Amino acid sequence: MSAVESEPWEFASLNELLEIASAMEREAIAGYIALSERMAAMARPDLAKVFDDLVLEETSHLDKVRAWTEASGALVAESKSYAPEPMFDDEGAGLVAPELLSAYRAFSIAVRNEERAFMFWTYVSAHAQQDEIRQAAERMAMEELGHVAKLRRERRKAFHKARDETSDPRHDLKSLEEALSRHLDVMAAKASGDVSGSMRNHSSAARTRMTSLGEHPFELESMLSQGGRAITESALPLSEYLLECYLELGDHSKNEQDTGRARSFAAQLISCIRSLREIDIAASAM
Repeated sequence: MSAVESEPWEFASLNELLEIASAMEREAIAGYIALSERMAAMARPDLAKVFDDLVLEETSHLDKVRAWTEASGALVAESKSYAPEPMFDDEGAGLVAPELLSAYRAFSIAVRNEERAFMFWTYVSAHAQQDEIRQAAERMAMEELGHVAKLRRERRKAFHKARDETSDPRHDLKSLEEALSRHLDVMAAKASGDVSGSMRNHSSAARTRMTSLGEHPFELESMLSQGGRAITESALPLSEYLLECYLELGDHSKNEQDTGRARSFAAQLISCIRSLREIDIAASAM
């Protein structure tokens, strides 16, 4: 991991590890406070509350680290040897128009930050040369994994709420895949080189999924409340919506064929979303 100046298995002591853990939690708290304040200033109290709740969640994490520090007898001071580069990423939420944000996206940001922290501590544990450091890193990784599970549940609740509020019976998975393919074709025509090729490949995959859905609809597709007009207006939110639908089907399908197909479709959407985010990042850097 490149987020440290020294390799993470070079933690000199438990004190040093706990200081890094505290710093990571404080960074997340500061990030969510900034987002909450921006949402309040932009007249989005609904999203301000979501970020306020995330502040409380991260504060509870920090309290656990402090309690662990006290129980261990460690005296934690600011680390002078190294510190991770900023690990909290608001993924542009501090810059984009509030109208483009949602509770689902807010929880998605939180989930990905917790997953990043989990991977960091897993990496530390795997390369630790002292049992004390390895065990402490494993404990931190398990804490972060618990946070991931909790936030994923909250994200799923937000997803269902938004889906119910924007439900449109005219849209089924087949028509949504067709809409995604059209968006991707337009993006491919406007782009060039590898970007254009990537969009065309993702569009082709969407058409293949569309054909599959026409020939063999999912048995449980009727349990999905389909997305409304706002979902279909651009490729990224539509891709994210379809991903959640396939994850839902993969979790609840009653036969292995549907489960495998739903998860395969979800994997394709993850790849598509990654490509779309890379385009957004490149555009924002210009």
